[in-house]
Amino acid sequence: MKPILVLIGRPNVGKSTLFNRLTCSRDAIVANIPGLTRDRHYGHGKLGGKSYLVVDTGGFEPVIKEGILHEMALQTLQAVDEADVVLFIVDARQGLTSQDKIITKQLRKTGRKIILIVNKTEGMATAVITAEFHELGLGAPCAVSAAHGDNVSELIDLALVNFPEQIDIAEDKHPKIAVIGRPNVGKSTLINTLLGEDRVITFDQPGTTRDSISIDFERNKRQYTLIDTAGLRRRGRVLETIEKFSVIKTLQTVENANVVVLVVDGGSEISEQDAHIAGFILEAGRAVVLVVNKWDGLDNYQRETIKREVSRKLAFLLGFARLHYISALQGSGMKGLFPSIDAAYAAAMVKLSTPKLTRVLLAAVEKQPPPRSGMYRPKLRYAHQGGSNPPLIIIHGSALKYVTKTYQRYLENIFRTTFKLEGTPLRVEFKTSHNPYADKKPTPLSGAEEERLHRRRRSSRKRYG
Repeated sequence: MKPILVLIGRPNVGKSTLFNRLTCSRDAIVANIPGLTRDRHYGHGKLGGKSYLVVDTGGFEPVIKEGILHEMALQTLQAVDEADVVLFIVDARQGLTSQDKIITKQLRKTGRKIILIVNKTEGMATAVITAEFHELGLGAPCAVSAAHGDNVSELIDLALVNFPEQIDIAEDKHPKIAVIGRPNVGKSTLINTLLGEDRVITFDQPGTTRDSISIDFERNKRQYTLIDTAGLRRRGRVLETIEKFSVIKTLQTVENANVVVLVVDGGSEISEQDAHIAGFILEAGRAVVLVVNKWDGLDNYQRETIKREVSRKLAFLLGFARLHYISALQGSGMKGLFPSIDAAYAAAMVKLSTPKLTRVLLAAVEKQPPPRSGMYRPKLRYAHQGGSNPPLIIIHGSALKYVTKTYQRYLENIFRTTFKLEGTPLRVEFKTSHNPYADKKPTPLSGAEEERLHRRRRSSRKRYG
């Protein structure tokens, strides 16, 4: 097992900056705004032969007993319970505060190994700036600069000194499932219900989740990664800088995922923003499972209305996706969700042989030949797979630039139906064969060759008059 390093501290002391430094990534959103990180954020790191797991947490304010700050404190305490080493971060520029003393008192009760880190010490005399933090009684402070990387390697060595080197084991590829949708549709509640624990903060307030939170877990002896994301509002309503960063992270998460669970709110009408999100998923080529949440609170008339809205606004984009009506809060309608996710992942990662694809192609052409375009009729000769996630089928032949979009959709539907590719978009590309001699330009003649050709022509004219 990898040792777990948990970052603890007041808001805006540089925990997320240090998290990115320890994981050699930019996974955590960093800005000069307190309270940006709210949920536990896990990341992997390695120094030499030692690997470790880093946990970023929200600003720890244990004295607050209600609201979202209280929920953040509970998340932090859960992270401490998992920790092998707690990295308690304080701010060198602000000095020792009463809040640091309260956190120290709380951490002593846990019995965990604690390393005191004085951050933002670049350009300062280390002995002078760390002197006052000895008052906390946590041993010699470790002065670092997370932003510049000063003494970070020494910090990792100190944290991992009692842990042995691990043998690298190749990690199996497993499905990455992103849960996305508009704000306050129940994405985090769905994550917690699937996991069976309060893993991410749920709050009756839009914009509670600000970062993309990846969660590894096992179900039926199979590994998965669930990713909770920030809600996507219409572009005109995204005004705050932090929300813009959150939207970018969500869109990047969709592009890196294997399966996307699109959550819409059954308690309100299907909006144009839902259709825009569906269009982005389709453009990214990701497998999809469509979920209508908050189904338990609707009467029969409202349910019929929502079904018509889904059919009218989303079916033309995501007609290949399986649809589930659920209540994430009550846990109803969840039974078939993971089988649909598994089916979508299998379809997205499918491997299709060239002979099978070619036979299906020729049968489709025999049943419905491509329409003629003027004096040209496209000839489709064979097909092979060009990639996965989503499946890409490349068709070779001649005059394929004259294949219509309608006929291309016809071929996509034939391939999807024949190979039962449910839950994933399918892309078909055409590559036209060309005659290398037909397009070859004649080689220019040298002066001597032109002269010989000219004499030969004069001789022929004299001989044959």
